[in-house]
Amino acid sequence: MVLVGGDGTLFHALPALLERKHSLGVVALGSGNDLARAVGVHGLPWQEALSWALTQDARAIDVGLCSTERGRWPFLSSLAGGFDAAVGCRAQHGPAWLRGMPRYLWATVRQLVALRTYPITTSLDGVHWQSGPCLFVSVLNTPTYGAGMPAVPHANLQDGQLDVVVAGDLNRRRTAALLPRLLLGRHLTHPQVHTRRMRRLEVHSTLPVTLAADGEVLPEGTHWRIEVLASALPVVMGPPKAVTIAV
Repeated sequence: MVLVGGDGTLFHALPALLERKHSLGVVALGSGNDLARAVGVHGLPWQEALSWALTQDARAIDVGLCSTERGRWPFLSSLAGGFDAAVGCRAQHGPAWLRGMPRYLWATVRQLVALRTYPITTSLDGVHWQSGPCLFVSVLNTPTYGAGMPAVPHANLQDGQLDVVVAGDLNRRRTAALLPRLLLGRHLTHPQVHTRRMRRLEVHSTLPVTLAADGEVLPEGTHWRIEVLASALPVVMGPPKAVTIAV
């Protein structure tokens, strides 16, 4: 099946794709397109992307699954909880003339005014990991989220794992200072930012936390579980990148 759109379009179609065991080809015409970036079709003209999707073989990639007290949702790119989920929610209601990264940056600046942390406890693969105030807890399957922000540059769609990123107790000033590092992919060395690879993540909060999957708003949750569905969806990968050799 070929889908035309962005991460939100893919998110809403994903349950049917998995249930019916379809393969997926992507023509990236959305505002985020982080799955398209990860599989190498972002930026292709739609005619070329469509022809490629219809004629090339697919390779299996991992899928994430989020379960809360309110439901279960598979996702392809990311599951965000806290500040970055609130940014994604705000971006959906941003100015129509803003798209892609500028829209997310606009939403980030607006969300800084309403910044808050959440009392969160996490466990990875059944082992306690962290407890304390957190700005966000996000799980990525792709290297980027939020229209190209390199949250986990080393993430791999085909390694049978997901990557969790936790930002700790950050105030407005420190959060604002962290954002340029996030845009450059240099945030993972920050002392309040932690990342691990995992197959299953459990998160508990004493307060309801804003959640978003692939940029789409989910019901708030106080307890959620993320697990990887390894090699769950065949996807057509993009054409090989041309290599230029200096002479």
